[in-house]
This record gives sequence, structure tokens and C-alpha cells, in this order.
Amino acid sequence: MKEQLRACILKGIEGCFADGTLTSGVVPAINVEKPAHAEHGDFATNVAMQMAKQERKAPRAVAEALVKKLAEASDLIQSVEIAGPGFINFFVKDAAWRQVLTAIDRAGDQYGKSRVGAGKKVQVEFVSANPTGPLHIGHGRGAATGDAVASLLSAAGFDVQREYYINDAGNQMNTLGLSGLLRYKELLGEKIDFPENCYQGDYIKDIARDAIAKHGDRFLKAPQEEGVAFFAKMGGDLILKGIDDDLQDFGIRFDNWFSEQSLFDDGKVTSAIAEMQEKGHIYEQEGALWFRTTAFGDDKDRVVVRSNGVTTYFASDIAYHRDKYARGFDWVIDVWGADHHGYVPRLKSVVQGLGRQADDLGIILVQLVSLLRDGQPVAMSTRSGEFVTLKEVVDEVGRDAARFFFLMRRSDSQLDFDLELAKRQSNDNPVYYVQYAHARIKSIFDTARERGVEPKFNGVRLELLESADDMSLVKKLSLYPEILEGAAVNFEPHRITYYLQDLAGEFHSFYNKSRVITPEEPELTQARLFLLHCVAVTLKNALSVLGISAPERM
Repeated sequence: MKEQLRACILKGIEGCFADGTLTSGVVPAINVEKPAHAEHGDFATNVAMQMAKQERKAPRAVAEALVKKLAEASDLIQSVEIAGPGFINFFVKDAAWRQVLTAIDRAGDQYGKSRVGAGKKVQVEFVSANPTGPLHIGHGRGAATGDAVASLLSAAGFDVQREYYINDAGNQMNTLGLSGLLRYKELLGEKIDFPENCYQGDYIKDIARDAIAKHGDRFLKAPQEEGVAFFAKMGGDLILKGIDDDLQDFGIRFDNWFSEQSLFDDGKVTSAIAEMQEKGHIYEQEGALWFRTTAFGDDKDRVVVRSNGVTTYFASDIAYHRDKYARGFDWVIDVWGADHHGYVPRLKSVVQGLGRQADDLGIILVQLVSLLRDGQPVAMSTRSGEFVTLKEVVDEVGRDAARFFFLMRRSDSQLDFDLELAKRQSNDNPVYYVQYAHARIKSIFDTARERGVEPKFNGVRLELLESADDMSLVKKLSLYPEILEGAAVNFEPHRITYYLQDLAGEFHSFYNKSRVITPEEPELTQARLFLLHCVAVTLKNALSVLGISAPERM
């Protein structure tokens, strides 16, 4: 609709140039927006104010000239008004709005999708939790966000790959290995003073028990280095398998799992550092290697290799992001916990050091989740290892509710997740409210068939949809493609949850006020069934892009 209006406005401007009413010959970017208040029209543009200076006329004078042409430019427009200093407000004909329904029915499960991405290759890397323990609810929010962003980008025409970066190099793996070895020895009867800096959770004992079952006391007297290496590998593999299982239960599958250790094994860390040195971005000082991130706006330079020759995590990140672009991705998106916000400038520096634009790297920060039960905080302690896992939450509230709740707010704002609310089958529960709208429509169709009315989706007299409630629902449906595109390019899946709640609310309000099945008016019945069919299609499409089901019965 906006594109059609832009074409009308352009045609009107060109008409004014042709008859000499306007003389500059310069056409600005034409902005068409939805007014905040319905009485101001369906759409509005400020193009007259944009053109006023170059035309050397008052904005209202430019608007008056345009309005005369716009009334002739298209049968899309019912009426045009000038407001304030020169805004032009448009009221679109109901017949044009009704065409949205035909478009939805024709597109089906493709409704809302676009080609704005033009096949641009995008990689979304998310979760990437250390394989040292099970996923907790903070990881769950990052998982839901990353997966939804990837789906949104796919729906917007991008060629998307999902990737999990396995942090299987560094001290945390040695700590995991030591934790497993000590619990193993403890279970075999040794008195162990378990260090506070080791991993405390019961899952470490499970790993130790598994090792005893398979290998007996083989590592009881073995050199500690051998035992630590064994338990680091065994524990890491078991934990990663558990992470994959939990994510699959959550509806998430990765196209690629990328090992940090492979960057060292393949010499990619060494070659990345050498390339940055050749380009002058890495320099030596006091025996250490530093990346000159201040050249790209960071507040200080960052260590890549310490004076003792040990690489930092930053060295791995340089090699990893270099590898991403070498694989042909045009756009790389990282989903991080909000505690990594200080890391953003240095990674942007790396991207620019590689010869790319800073915006070739998109970073999504995900804030913490506060877990509640009927409004009361649920204690969570990672130090003791007694944290609430993603699996526990999904098992209790279900995949759909968990995903919807994780996506209800901007990812960079804190989120309250109430377990009891997520399970409640009432309108207070937003995911239930939305899914019930879809199920209710399917129930209406069943009722129609029981009454001998078979819904048909061709030859429907859409002009019978003329009430204010009919048109309000149609207009709400028309917003979905633009909302989906905006959610995709801005990495904001919460826009879809907001839209779903608005659309469900619009439908419930419509159904409570309007009769759908009216035996004495069969053609109006078919028109309203067709309208509800389009609502169901849109609800299902929007839920699907978030990885949430659209049940037909509840």
C-alpha cells in the first residue's frame, strides 16, 4: 500500500512539474507513514515540507498544488487532506484495502515474506555457550532470539546460516577436566578438598559416574595431566551432546558447529595475527602483541598475545571472524550476553582491520532473565551449580510458551519470565491468547460446516465487508509484511510478538461484536469466513517465523 501511494505521490509531483505549478524539478525521498491517530487518515507524507525550500513556497502552498494532482492520480485514494504546516493525509478506498485479503489468500504461507535481502549471505552465530555445563535460562533467551532473527532474515530474502561456536580451547576446558577428575577420585573413595573455582554442579558427578562405569579406576593412579585431558574431552563431548539435545527440544538446529580449537589446529590464529601485523594493525610492546583498536574508535588497544606467548580470547575472535568472511558471508551477526557490551568496539575494529565495513558485523545484546513464579522471584545460583536450566523451563511450560516469553521484549531490556503465567490457560497469558485466536477461527469453520456452510475461498463478494470492524481487521492484516521486514533488518523479533497480540486482540474484539455465520445472509457469511481465513493464515505465518506452533484445537 505504501509503495502504491509513493507511486501516486511521484506521479502527482511530476504532474505539477509538467504544468509549471512546481518548478524545481527535484524529487526528494518520499516518506509515507501511518499516522498515530486514525482520524488523521490511513497514511501521511511530509513531502510538501521537504520540497518547500527548493520550490521557494510555503509548505501548505506546495501541499495544495500536490493535492490537486493526487486526487486525479489513482483510484486508490478516497480523499486527501492537508494538516498542520503541510502534512498530506490520505484516506484509502475500502475496495483497495480489501485487495489485501486476496493477496493473503494467494500467498498462503508466503504472506509477509519479501525479497529485500536479495539473497545476501548472512551468518547468525548464537548460543555458543562453553561446553562446561548445561544451558540455563539466559542461554535460552539468546537461543530464542538468535533463531528468530535467523528465521526473520530468511523470510526477508536473505540466505542465512545458523552457527554455534564451540569454546573448546582455553582454561575453562582444563577446569572442566580437573573438576571431572576430582569428582571421579572422590566417588572412588579418595578424600578430596574440592576447589571453589571448579565446576560445582551435579552434572560433574554424572560425568564421573559415567567414567567409572566405562573405565573403572583407570585414572585413579594415572598422571594428573592425563586424567585432566581425558575428563576435559569426555566431559566436553557429553555436555555438548546435552546442549544439542536441549536445543533440539527447544526447536533449534544449527547448520554448523565450529570448534575454537580448530582455529589453532589449522594454524588460522597464527595466520590471522600475521596478516594483521602486515597491515600494521598489530604491534609489539614489552614482549606482548597488541591490536591497535584505538585507530577504529576503541578506548584503548587490546592484547592479542601476552608477553608469555599465550594468546588471549581476542586472538581467537580475530581468527574466527576472519574465517567467517573468508567463507563468503556478506553479513555476520553475533548474539551475545549483555555483559559483553564492552567487547563490541574491539570486534568492530577487527572487522574494519580486515578491510570490511563496521556494519558488516551486527551484534545483538541479550539481557538477563529474571525467573518468577506467580510474581515471586525464583532463586538462581550459578556459583553453587543449582541454576535453573533451559530444559527445566521447557519441560515445565512447553516449547511454545518458553519461546514466546523469551521474545516478548527487546532483547537488550531485562525480562521477567513468570512460570505460572506461562502455563496459565487464560487471556492473561499472551501466547495462549494468540494461539487461542487461531484455534478459535478453526472452531468457527467447524461450526459453519456443522450448519451446512462449507467455507469457500473463491468468488467471495468482498465488498460486503464494509463495517468499521471488518475494515479495522483488514487494515491490521495489511501491516504484517512491513512489520516482518522491519523486525528482520533491525534484529527485533519482539515486534512480531507485539503484532501477534494486537492482531489476536483485533480478532477477538471483532468476533465478540460481529456475527460471522448468518444463515439469512449467506454471501456475507462467506465474506467473513474468508476474512477469518486470512487472519488464521497471518497468525500462523507470524507464529511460525518465531518457531511457535499454531494449534487448531485448544
